[in-house]
Amino acid sequence: MASTPTLFLSFLLFTTCFTLLFSPATAALCNSDDKRALLAIKKAFNNPYLLASWVPSSGCCDWAGVRCYESTGRVYELYISQDNNLTGTIPSAIASLPYLRYLMFHHLPGITGPIPSAIGKLPQLDQLTISFTSISGPVPSFLASLQSLTQLDLSFNSLSGSIPASLSLIPNLTFIDISRNHLTGQLPPALFQKASQQPAYLRLSHNNLSGEIPTSYSHIDFVQVDLARNKFTGDATLLFGREKPLQKLDLSRNMFQFDLSNVVFPESALYVVDLNHNMIFGSIPQQIKKVDNLQFFNVSYNRLCGPIPTSDRLLA
Repeated sequence: MASTPTLFLSFLLFTTCFTLLFSPATAALCNSDDKRALLAIKKAFNNPYLLASWVPSSGCCDWAGVRCYESTGRVYELYISQDNNLTGTIPSAIASLPYLRYLMFHHLPGITGPIPSAIGKLPQLDQLTISFTSISGPVPSFLASLQSLTQLDLSFNSLSGSIPASLSLIPNLTFIDISRNHLTGQLPPALFQKASQQPAYLRLSHNNLSGEIPTSYSHIDFVQVDLARNKFTGDATLLFGREKPLQKLDLSRNMFQFDLSNVVFPESALYVVDLNHNMIFGSIPQQIKKVDNLQFFNVSYNRLCGPIPTSDRLLA
């Protein structure tokens, strides 16, 4: 009969072998080309402490902010965020990560320069976030080459120029947030038209955009629209409708001018309406009381008249 130490040693050996056979091999599969690209990105950012785990002696799939496919070891996700000391421009080496689907540079105020053309060479990119940085220059038209893109977040930067009409060529782009920049010009009429049957999100607040909302937007199933603090004019009633999926609408501090009296509000999902500081006239429709989930309604600083529908939700 085997002694207790022998049994214990045998158990340890079995456990070790089992772990080696059945533990995830993602780290070992770290693709060498992707690893070189990541190390080049780290070097371009002056080897910040945030990326201290990015060392050649370890597998890149275990590095902070990096995720790989378990079957191939190819990098599909890269998140670099929350570092006030990281400096530099977005490296061109990003183009050497061809399997990227999710890319985020967030809350990195030391990142400067324009959005590099290298980002337009990521054919599988699904979500792109460059937010709370100091990048400047235009929203580049080459983003239209990202035909797999569904979400684009370029908020809280120093981008200028107009919204490129070429964004409308991306077939499944349904989320656009370029708020808190220095954009000018008008809304591209064809935006979201290729994805008109899908829920859409448009956030462009705190810019210098102008003109009217294109009539083509009446066919888009907007869930959220935030155009606050721009210079938009004209009629915005096309965004309303009883059966619309609209949840949040903020058109505050613009120059919209339309009759609110005949507007029909979405009744099932709408919970925020902010129309303050415009030139809206007419009266508040009694139908607003039928909006079941309404939590915030602000039409102050307009040209409205008539009785206010009885509701403790309304701020006049």
